[in-house]
Amino acid sequence: MFCNQCEQTQNGTGCTEIGVCGKDEDVQSLQEILLYGIKGMAAYAHHARRLGRVDEDVDAFVEEALFATVTNVNFDLESLLEMVLECGRQNIRVMEMLDQGHTERFGTPEPTTVYEGTKEGLGVLVTGHDLFDLSDLLDQTAGLGINVYTHGEMLPAHSYPELKKHSHLAGHYGGPWQNQQWEFPMFSGPILATTNCVLIPSDTYADRLFTNRVTAVPGATRLKDNDFLAVIEKAKQCPPLPENRVRESTIGFHHSVILGVADRIVEAVKAGDIKRFYLIGGCDGAEVGRNYYTRLAESSPDESIILTLGCGKYRIRNHDYGTVAGLPRFLDMGQCNDAYGAVQVALALSKAFDVGVNDLPLEIVLSWFEQKAVAVLLSLLALDVKGIRIGPVPPAFVSPNVFKILQDKFDLKVIEAEPPAELVQLTA
Repeated sequence: MFCNQCEQTQNGTGCTEIGVCGKDEDVQSLQEILLYGIKGMAAYAHHARRLGRVDEDVDAFVEEALFATVTNVNFDLESLLEMVLECGRQNIRVMEMLDQGHTERFGTPEPTTVYEGTKEGLGVLVTGHDLFDLSDLLDQTAGLGINVYTHGEMLPAHSYPELKKHSHLAGHYGGPWQNQQWEFPMFSGPILATTNCVLIPSDTYADRLFTNRVTAVPGATRLKDNDFLAVIEKAKQCPPLPENRVRESTIGFHHSVILGVADRIVEAVKAGDIKRFYLIGGCDGAEVGRNYYTRLAESSPDESIILTLGCGKYRIRNHDYGTVAGLPRFLDMGQCNDAYGAVQVALALSKAFDVGVNDLPLEIVLSWFEQKAVAVLLSLLALDVKGIRIGPVPPAFVSPNVFKILQDKFDLKVIEAEPPAELVQLTA
């Protein structure tokens, strides 16, 4: 591994030329946190730009932050930490732009029942995050007798009015990204991967896998624009899918939907019918320890509401949580970028009860995997949200000293082996 500051080879504890560049593991750690946060924010900003939403201040910050990681520019922990938190603040703006772009183009999401499985006939599967690509594919397949299915983080597409008006948006197939290598071979049609969270394909489906623009993997066919003729032709050549209904689920609890019933929620809290809120979600993975989220959700008290977003929802959505105060206990808020919506709900509740966000009966437990998860976490820290639990393991790029700084400043925690009593038991 090379030192990011002076490009000297590291010896595991720091740069071999520490006297030359002044590098230490804590500076390295904060720079890596900043770089990962910028990468995640750039992914969201890319989606927003495609929808016509840009912000010059965000672009200027990206330039400044990258400049701060250049050789011999910044060795100061305090100023680097300030920039890390500023990355979180800028990411809030980016997620806001993306939310606005989605609702302006596709309408405001609404609670929607989604068919999960496949229907008889030809089909195309769309994975990733880019609703713009899905919209174009729906337009180009209209009237051709080809059903379009979502996968992974594309599930929320079914709640947008301008997308679900297409009758051939037939349903949702499969689960989170890490299940691709056994789910995709069982889908007989072509698969379009629009963004990150695509795995290198096996030979069983590589000839049916298409990627778009910067997304690319060996063995697949990379498209450079939104002309999906090759995907359509492949769909016509593939065997039809069988009828296979797995379940139905309800999604589409956009922050505007939840805020629309905020008065009912507030009254239920005041009456003691709702006593706790959980935000459980984030970025899923295959490591041991991620069943923690399942156990936490399923052991949450009946007098609670669970908010979820991102592909971490697949750890907790296959359970009947019932209702509380006439509302569903389990509310799927959308993609990982819809963390902006969760923030808006938390801020609205804090205003309604005239308390700080940290004084709300709110537990935030996030699964951790990739750069967008870093950007979302930094956004929450930039809002001074305390007591967040992340996991299943500490981020490898966060040095022990930097993690202690975050613990002391924000009460940041790593998840335990089992959900502790304080998370799942209500006080009298």
